Order: sequence, then structure tokens, then C-alpha cells
Amino acid sequence: MNKIYNPKRADWSKVLKRPTQTVADIEGLVNTIFEEVKLGGDSILKKYTEQFDKVSLDSLLVSEDEIEEAKTLVSEELKAAIQLAKANIEVFHTAQKTGRVEVETAAGVSCWQEKRPIQKVGLYIPGGTAPLFSTILMLAVPATISGCSEIVLCSPPDKEGKLNPAILYTADLCGVTKIVKVGGIQAIAGMTFGTETLPQVYKIFGPGNQYVTVAKQISTKHGVAIDMPAGPSELLVVADDSANAAFVASDLLSQAEHGVDSQVILVSTSKAMIDAVEIEVENQLEELPRKEIARQAIANSKLIFVDNHQDAIDLINEYGPEHYIVCVENEDFYIDNTQNAGSVFIGNYTPESAGDYASGTNHTLPTNGYAKQYSGVNLDSFMKSMTFQKITKEGIQTIGKAIELMAEAEGLEAHKNAVTLRLNSLK
Repeated sequence: MNKIYNPKRADWSKVLKRPTQTVADIEGLVNTIFEEVKLGGDSILKKYTEQFDKVSLDSLLVSEDEIEEAKTLVSEELKAAIQLAKANIEVFHTAQKTGRVEVETAAGVSCWQEKRPIQKVGLYIPGGTAPLFSTILMLAVPATISGCSEIVLCSPPDKEGKLNPAILYTADLCGVTKIVKVGGIQAIAGMTFGTETLPQVYKIFGPGNQYVTVAKQISTKHGVAIDMPAGPSELLVVADDSANAAFVASDLLSQAEHGVDSQVILVSTSKAMIDAVEIEVENQLEELPRKEIARQAIANSKLIFVDNHQDAIDLINEYGPEHYIVCVENEDFYIDNTQNAGSVFIGNYTPESAGDYASGTNHTLPTNGYAKQYSGVNLDSFMKSMTFQKITKEGIQTIGKAIELMAEAEGLEAHKNAVTLRLNSLK
């Protein structure tokens, strides 16, 4: 791993650079596929599925028979684990429900806010080297709680044209209404425009590689909302001598194994901890089935020593990590002063893996520094806030003159007249 000692603030942006391509590097390919899918529908989805996933499909839609078969292929132990995670996620997200907010802003002027579900949502679930069925829990559970009427799931098939049984089992368990075997840029394009098989949706959720991330961003140019620009996974750990080096190394590797473009960072005020973690990473790495992927990610990663806690927290806020683990003696200082992070894990016995699977919080989080302005997925991500108002005769008399004066000052006489007519009718 790359060791960096007391980097100058002027160099922080260079030190903290993510190993990702820019939108410009990928946008041309994305636009080409979008245009083809818009014009060609299912046939183009199949074409790119054959090109990228190396399988030719007669039908993109997952059948009921495939779902039933998948249920028999998932072990009872895994089913129980998925159900436990689902229950915890339901508890945490149900607690996020808020009721109607109503206030009388002036005499006779009632204003209120209510939330409505987004009717049609699309869930992108990565397949590839790691079939992320856990992401279905994180997206379909709050979508169902919110009351979304259509929940469409896209995931790339394997070379036999199938989806992982755990993906199908979890999707069925969580109320997904349609499952389509398509991945990558073409899946995002299909949900953006709609095809013969794949419905058009109003908002797209889910993580993916850099190509999927850019595709989601491009979809917003075509009237579709997205959860956030969530790209390759990342983790930052802040640790001092009170931390367990083996635990810290295991957390760094847990994110490094996601993909070769993942990034993990350790920030520490202890050189001894940095050295101990480096040794543990090398030892644990050799035991991992996905060690070649993790090794490439580790090459993009950093061990950063800083002299004091203030520099450490400033560096962390500058980075804005997706996942952020705090293992320090004075944890309150870091918790209270953290401004930019997707999800925070506190203490030696709170691995990031808990949030990925079963503690109840959501693991669909902003990456690439977007934690500075985006929240992770939550119940409100699947809802819209609508405002309502009702004004009585007394109310229009209370605020009418102010509206007339403001409209006239802006040169909008029709706006003024809409109030004047009502006021005159009450004389």
C-alpha cells in the first residue's frame, strides 16, 4: 500500500484522487448505446447482452418457473439470513416514515406537506464477479414500504443466461414486480426509454461500475431521476493505537475485494498502527479467494499518517468517504466533526460489512466525494414531497395586498389581477 506521511494541505486533492475515469471518457459509448436502445428496444438489449455478457437470450424476462426453481437452490440457512436482514432493514426504514406536516401561516392560510410514492422505480443490481442480492434488500424493501406500484429489477445474466438464485429469491421475497436479465449501460438505457419487455421508470436506483454510473448520469438528461452518482466502492478508516490492526485490515480488504477500481484509505495519527495494518493486509490478502481483485484495489489505496486529530478530520471531510469507520479513543471528536460521509461505523466491533448486510441501515451510498452533497438511499428516496394550500376569504384578505404589491413590482400584472379580482369580489 502507498504510505504517505503528513501530506501538505495543498497536495490533499492529489493524494485523495480516486482511481476513476471521468464522464468524458465514457460518455461517447453511453450515448451511442442509449440512442440504439431508444430506437431498437429489446433487440438492442439482446445484442449488447451477447456482446458484453457472452450469452444469447430468447427472452429477457425472468419467468415464474425460474423464480420457483431459484427458491429450491438457495439453502435454508441463507434464506434465514436474508430474512433476518430484511426484518432489520424494514424496522430501520419504517421508522423513517413521517406524517403530514400542516401549519396555518397566516389567518385563513393553511399550508401542508404530504408524501407520495414514486410510482415506477428501477433497481440496478450488479451481477458480474459478485451477485449483490443484498442490494435488493436495500432498495426493494424501502420501495415496498413507500408504496411504489412498479418495482423493476435489472441484473446481468451469467453465461448460461441465468441470474443467481439468491438474486431471484430475494427479489421475489421483497416484492419486485418484474425481473429482467440485462445489465450494464443497456439496462440503464432500457429503463430510461422503455422497451417491449423493460418498462420505462421514473427513477433509477443502484450501484454499478463506472459505465453504469455514467449511464445513470446520462439518463437524467432524458427525464429520469437517479438516486445518486454511486460508483466504485470506497472505504476510509480512521484509527489510532486503540484500534485492532487485524480488524482494520479486514475492513480495508472487505471493500478492496469489490472491484479493481475500489479504493480504501487508512488515516492514522499512529505510525505504529499504519505499519501493523500494512502487515495484516498482506497476511490476510493471501487467504482471500478474490485476492487478485483485492490486490489491484490495494494498489490504488493509501495509508496516510497525520500529526494530529484536527488534520485527520479535515482530511476526512475533504475526501467525503462512502463508508467511514471510526476506531479511535476519542470517537466523539470525530463523530461530532464529521461533515461528509455516506455511512459511519463506530468502534472496533462495528465492521462495515454489518451495514452492507444486516444491521438495518442502507448500503446504497454516495461515492467519489458526492457525500459532500448527497445522502445515502433512505425511505424518502422513494417518495416525493407535495405541498398543498387552502386559502379562505379571510386568508386572501390577509395576504392579498402583499401579493399584489410583489407581483406589480415584478411586472407581472396577470399575477396581481388574479388576486385583485378576488379581493374586489369580497367588498
